[in-house]
Amino acid sequence: MIDLADIEGAAQRIAGHVVRTPTVPSPGLGALLGVPVTAKLELLQRTGSFKARGATAKLLSLSEAERAAGVVAVSGGNHGIALAVMAAALDVKATVVMPRTAPARSIELAEDAGASVRLTDGMDSAFRLVTRLRDEGLTLVHPFDDPVVIAGQGTVGLELAEDAGELTDVVVSVGGGGLIAGVAAALRALRPGVRVWGVETAGAEAMSGALEAGGPVAVPLSSLVTTLSAPSVSQLTYDHVSALVEEVLVVPDRDAVQGCLDLAEHAKVWAEPAAGCLLPAARQVVERAGAGARVGLVVCGGNTAPGELAGWAASFGLL
Repeated sequence: MIDLADIEGAAQRIAGHVVRTPTVPSPGLGALLGVPVTAKLELLQRTGSFKARGATAKLLSLSEAERAAGVVAVSGGNHGIALAVMAAALDVKATVVMPRTAPARSIELAEDAGASVRLTDGMDSAFRLVTRLRDEGLTLVHPFDDPVVIAGQGTVGLELAEDAGELTDVVVSVGGGGLIAGVAAALRALRPGVRVWGVETAGAEAMSGALEAGGPVAVPLSSLVTTLSAPSVSQLTYDHVSALVEEVLVVPDRDAVQGCLDLAEHAKVWAEPAAGCLLPAARQVVERAGAGARVGLVVCGGNTAPGELAGWAASFGLL
């Protein structure tokens, strides 16, 4: 389990490499949900998501031999972009393994940053390939099964605790669990009364499945939200979430896409479905917490092209 000292150390290391993103009250979302809402705008982070934090923390921790070997990552989109961009900035050669279902824009951004991108048929095969490349000598930068990466993601929670007003509940998206593990660790230390809730999309239920089973399990993947589609969580992220998180809620893909449209209309931000799912989950949280709730949303990323979002919205009859 990581602690506040780990997160504060990560914050010191990555300062100057990443953005301290805005933490702002959102009157529009407050009106929509009926309670005060504060948004942590990680979609304004370098590379368009929180993933730059953990990737940078890990890259800065590597030995010269590990840097010289080159790094490799598996990603549904954002982790790959982050590693590609931050590795290039730190003069480290990067390989990124993605499923062909990853957003075309994400693949393009990783390639444009100079990474060698390897495509597979799905996330399961992507994880298998990255394991083989690690065994062949590349240095693995895991998207969530690494305490250094989790501490880097936890700097989101550190900033939220320092910059937000009074909160009762914070909602965080869950893929492999690195972000929520770090955020929950930071908030438990600095704002112990705040409840942390996770949210997954149906068909990407690795953490809720693990909580039900009592430990990490492989889950079938069918969600369109590839950035949340981990085939399983790790023991490390499971341990943090089972100890520190109130509950992991599950919402349909359709509601996540509607959430993107609502964020654009009411909060004036362009978010991806991995962040859009926060709004339907927040409605459930407000129903449980009541009128006294003061909700924080970690708007984790914005790497969705307009055509992709329009296509998903049209397929669900939302346009």
